[in-house]
Amino acid sequence: MKASAGDTHLGGYDFDNIMVNHFVAEFQRKHKKDMSGNARALMRLRNACERAKRTLSSATQTTMELDSLYEGIDFYPTITRARFEELNMDLFRKCMEPVERCLHDGRIDKSSVHEVVLVGGSTRIMKIQELLQDFFNGKELCKSINPDEAVAYGAAAQAAILNGEGNEKLTGIPPVPRRVLQINVVFEIDTNGILTVIAEDETAGLKNKIAITNNKGRLS
Repeated sequence: MKASAGDTHLGGYDFDNIMVNHFVAEFQRKHKKDMSGNARALMRLRNACERAKRTLSSATQTTMELDSLYEGIDFYPTITRARFEELNMDLFRKCMEPVERCLHDGRIDKSSVHEVVLVGGSTRIMKIQELLQDFFNGKELCKSINPDEAVAYGAAAQAAILNGEGNEKLTGIPPVPRRVLQINVVFEIDTNGILTVIAEDETAGLKNKIAITNNKGRLS
């Protein structure tokens, strides 16, 4: 750990708020009615905005369908990714401030950073990824870990280190350069629905397997 930084008052909820305010104003323009004092309508709108935000991480536009949102009026607004980014651009740029502060406090030049790991659901937003990549001079971002699980993943690794397990070898596989190691993996499912996974490192002559069963409504 070299340094840490962040903004506890900035996150996904703030992006949702920007969208809510935008659509409250749009509803008022179209229907001449102000829903800002109706808690139920605002909650439905906020939930729809959060879903739209998630959708725009993979789609270029989405339509929200809100039947009888306020005083019996249906509301079906469409928002594009470009418009979403425009609305939140100030907040997106603000996300870069803790990154710069962390590097400064840790006395690390951004060219010395090996990996940029995305943590948290908001890192799925394309504009945030774009700004980060630009900041690190086009460096490819690490997306191999689920951003919703990254914190738990790191906590588990830290717990293993504190428990004295950090320096133990996982399965005896020798260290090799990235993308050189070849492991053959076979998946077998029997008639009882039990999945057996067999992995073999032919170079080192190592082989292991695990059976995954349906354990009280969930996988073991």
